[in-house]
Amino acid sequence: MSHVPEARLHATVKGMVQGVGFRYWTRGEANRLGLVGSAGNRLDGTVEIVAEGNRDDVEQFLRWLQSGETPGRVEGVEASIGPATGEFRHFSVW
Repeated sequence: MSHVPEARLHATVKGMVQGVGFRYWTRGEANRLGLVGSAGNRLDGTVEIVAEGNRDDVEQFLRWLQSGETPGRVEGVEASIGPATGEFRHFSVW
């Protein structure tokens, strides 16, 4: 990404989203959209996602997370979009 990202998505995805390749699929979609950030499993069974990029791509990424076209079964997405911090250089999985 050659410019500073403008928007930051912070999302918590609930449902059957661990052990089904969800984080890696998410990284692939983020890379396709040119987003940077991370996705990781949390102890409560959710997946936490932070993604930064231009606002349109961040919003498209959120719609994809809510679409039902992801691996596993998403039962809900709690999300907020705010200003980017610029702390990421790529999209990682933890």
